[in-house]
Amino acid sequence: MDKTIAIITGDIINSRKATPLVWLPHLKEALNAHGKEPQQWEIYRGDSFQLETAPEKALEIAIYIKSCLKQQKGIDVRMAIGLGEKNYSSEKITESNGSAFIRSGECFENLKKQTLALKSSSETWDNTINLMLQLASLSMDNWLPATSRIVKTAMEHPKANQNELAAILDNSQSNISEALLRAGFDEVQKMIAYYKSLFPKS
Repeated sequence: MDKTIAIITGDIINSRKATPLVWLPHLKEALNAHGKEPQQWEIYRGDSFQLETAPEKALEIAIYIKSCLKQQKGIDVRMAIGLGEKNYSSEKITESNGSAFIRSGECFENLKKQTLALKSSSETWDNTINLMLQLASLSMDNWLPATSRIVKTAMEHPKANQNELAAILDNSQSNISEALLRAGFDEVQKMIAYYKSLFPKS
């Protein structure tokens, strides 16, 4: 039986307004943290990428990728998560196939004003999650570089308190607190927890 996977398909918004040296290291850092190239992730056509991950981790990883890229002013990322099967495995992720790849591609093609959306086998389920993503994006799409860096660090150190994050970032606790509040980080974390709760525990 084919295992359910998640495929994240994305591209960089405003990539042509900046040299790749500005955003490419951030993208590679985010992808390397969650898989190996080229079996689990690849960058293609210059500013597009694909990443395979576990379904329950997909939303958190997508938001982490966003926090990495938005550290650069004017740069953002558009991503589509497809949930489904992988029927054909290649040495390169971009040559593999299955319903997860098809749904991710279809979802990506339908991204208009939204920067993050999901497609699974259940339209009802998708509608609920995508509404949550639209609401979360009202905040996430407006993260400033300094805020994005703090969100990224908080996601990398989930058990760290604000004082510990302040020490890591050489910043004050009050600045960390204000940035996470502005970012809607608590609400984003609750959305990720809700999303994870929808999957059976392995």
